[in-house]
Amino acid sequence: MSSFKDLGLTLALCQSLSKAGLREPFPIQTQTIPDILSGCDVLAKGPTGSGKTFAFGLPILSLLAGAPSLPGHPRALILAPTRELSQQILDSLSPHAAAVGLRMVAVIGGVPLAKDRRLLAAPVDVLIATPGRAIDLVNHGLIHLDQVAITVLDEADEMSDQGFLPQVRTLLEGTPQQSQRLLFSATLDEDITEIVRRFLHDPQEHTCTENASQNDQKRYVVFRVNNARERQHILARIATRQGQSVCFVRTRHSVERQRAALQRYGISVSALSGAQTQRQRQDALDGFRTKRSNMLIATDIAARGIDIPQMDLIVHLEPPQDLKSFIHRSGRTARAGSYGTVVMMCLPKQVSVLHQVLGQAQVKASWYEVHPRSPELERILGAMEFPSFTREPQRTPNRSTRTRRLNRNRRYFRKDAHKAR
Repeated sequence: MSSFKDLGLTLALCQSLSKAGLREPFPIQTQTIPDILSGCDVLAKGPTGSGKTFAFGLPILSLLAGAPSLPGHPRALILAPTRELSQQILDSLSPHAAAVGLRMVAVIGGVPLAKDRRLLAAPVDVLIATPGRAIDLVNHGLIHLDQVAITVLDEADEMSDQGFLPQVRTLLEGTPQQSQRLLFSATLDEDITEIVRRFLHDPQEHTCTENASQNDQKRYVVFRVNNARERQHILARIATRQGQSVCFVRTRHSVERQRAALQRYGISVSALSGAQTQRQRQDALDGFRTKRSNMLIATDIAARGIDIPQMDLIVHLEPPQDLKSFIHRSGRTARAGSYGTVVMMCLPKQVSVLHQVLGQAQVKASWYEVHPRSPELERILGAMEFPSFTREPQRTPNRSTRTRRLNRNRRYFRKDAHKAR
């Protein structure tokens, strides 16, 4: 088994990793780090949770250590598709960057430009950015790409799905032609292949797939329910557990609907969707990470960029629409050698879609026909160490009830007013 020192990283960086308890590299890191350190362009494909951030981040820090940067002229540019992933990269690499005397900054959309202006007033060695914000900073003259020696495209397939590739092309054209380019992705499609042909120079290709032992670290369970009401009650039952869990839905409206429904059970949850401001999104993640709430209701915006070691349960309340979404949602658990459970809720009309996705993912799941009061459900949840659930939702008065109360209050008011005369 090789060590980080064997891969060629600087001594200071290896010491920093050792202090953090990181001594053995993951397979994708073992494959890619030597090529990056030798100056090669790299095209790497690996599943979520396989260690891609350190695979490109650590050799960048090792290569840049010891040389100064100028304000507004970063020497490395890391592009990420979401704000959350950008912040995740910063949080993961910053302590090790400080150990080798480098400064990292993340700039993302939804944050006032004045804040980025202050961050970039001092020299920045590694700039992490979402493509749109990076373009804005270039257009405002706050950053210049002429000194960029290494460019990274992280989660390139997600950038393609979100329509960021035109901006990515513009940014790559602004970096020196012979600079080093690294592309990391979970999947590759035609648009990404075009980026590779145009901007990468004879890249070294690496593929890291999940092995059998990694697959064994996830347990897949499907709950077949009769209707949305039963599904809601079972979700509330799951939300009382002690561990961290993420519940995925398809739309921002579903996020708010499920949060309101769980609150009627007296359950506190965090919610995350693209409709929120950056402050709201950060507050939701902070509340979840600090365990003020044990469940996060989210759209697929949370399928990448969230790494919480204790998160051992993923709930697909609404089945994913395609294989890519299923892989990234499920990849939020059983990370870095830990174990996790993936629960999928399935209405009768969703059975065929879910069978198709599971078949494409080559995943074997345990199927159960359950309802909120079924002994089978209690047996399954009990085996998953969920606490007993006895709370019932607090019913919101319907319109007719509220109207009767209002009219009654008006009558009392009129009686009191009459007596006052």
